[in-house]
Parts: sequence; structure tokens; C-alpha cells
Amino acid sequence: MPIQQFIRVNHKIRAREVRVIDSDGKQLGVMPTSQALGAAQQVGLDLVEIAPNAAPPVCKIVEYGKYKYEQEKKERESRKHHHGGKLKEIKLRLNIDDHDYQTKLNHMKEFLADAMKVKVSLFFRGRENAHPELGQQLFQRVIKDMEGYGHAEVPPRQMGKSINMMLSPERGAAKKYEQEFKRDDDDATEPAEASAEK
Repeated sequence: MPIQQFIRVNHKIRAREVRVIDSDGKQLGVMPTSQALGAAQQVGLDLVEIAPNAAPPVCKIVEYGKYKYEQEKKERESRKHHHGGKLKEIKLRLNIDDHDYQTKLNHMKEFLADAMKVKVSLFFRGRENAHPELGQQLFQRVIKDMEGYGHAEVPPRQMGKSINMMLSPERGAAKKYEQEFKRDDDDATEPAEASAEK
């Protein structure tokens, strides 16, 4: 639930006295809430409670709409950086065709560029169990194709009828992803632009 819903503004502030910070970040000291409200109204701004659990609560004289927007922006940014703990799983098949392989590869690149770890797994079915070396070859191909995006934190390991490995993002994976897929987009638009010129 967004933090902003619990922020008290102006007459909704319950404390009798508050510590006040003005719009320039200067401490105005502790004063009765009514006096703080008067100071905010005098400059045409709002009194916003920014630290309700402090004693006394801390309030800032700001434009509430702008403050709320900045808090939401900070929240979005922090959520963006929380991907680090996330884990995505990609399942492969031994007889995967090239198109499916490329699609899975692109998903892995996207996840790694978003600073997520990727668990890659392959399950042997029926007669495939007789050729575990083919699974290892496929995983080595994945490791090679993921260069610059991720590395095998946990190398390919066979456990019963499956092989698993863990890929961790490389530094600069996001930049590489942006360059590679921007180039692909540019290539896709070139023929259309060329035909329009003719």
C-alpha cells in the first residue's frame, strides 16, 4: 500500500506541537501546530507531517502535490532496484528448435539485464536419459551465448533426470541489453524507411 495514504497534511495533523522545517530545508524549531500552519499558509504552501513517530513529529512546509509526486518517484526507484533478490526460471528441452532457443535466450538476457538471477533447467524425457552429454552441451552453449550478460554462478549439475544451473548478472548487462536490442529495433525500421524514400 503506498506510503502517501498515511501522510497527514495541514489540519489533519493531530500533534499539539511539531518541529518545523521550511521549504528551503531550514530548521524553524519546535512550535504549536497552529503556528506552524499559519507559517505555511503565509507562504501559500502546505504543512506536511514527514516523521510522525518523532517526538515531537517533524513537519515540512512544502507544496503537497509536488512532495507526494517526489515520494512516489522515490518509491518507484527503490522498487526498481529490488529486483536483485528475484529469481526467474527458464526451462529448456533437449530437442529445442532454434527459434524457441533464441526466444528463451532473449528472456534470459532481459532478466539478467534487470539484475535478476536466472535458474536454467532441463528435464530428460524417455530415451533422452541415455544422452546426458547432450544436455551438458546445450548448457555450455547457453553459457557461451550469455557472455556479457551473466555467468554460471552454479555450474550445470545433473540431478537424476534433470540438469540445473544458476546464472548471475554481469556488471554492464543492462547497457549491453539496451545496445543489442536498440540495434535490432533500428535494423527493423531501416527497410521500412528505405522503401518510403523510394
